[in-house]
Amino acid sequence: MNIKPLASNMTELNINGVSILFSYQTPVAGWDDGGAFRTKEWYSQTTTRHINKYLGGKAIGREVEQNFIDQLVGENSPKQYNYF
Repeated sequence: MNIKPLASNMTELNINGVSILFSYQTPVAGWDDGGAFRTKEWYSQTTTRHINKYLGGKAIGREVEQNFIDQLVGENSPKQYNYF
């Protein structure tokens, strides 16, 4: 597991070959074997900007349920995490 700060309130977690973007303390996007993905859930305008910056554009990445991302980090779907 590797944690990498990217920008203010943006952190990347690399775990099991998958990269996951945390906006504040919530995992919201990432990259896996299938390419880029982003949550379908809307959190805030700032989190949306974080996702778009991380993925390289607003049209990049398949939309997935938040539960999919939660499972990647080993949680059942909490909204807050304490990795940082």
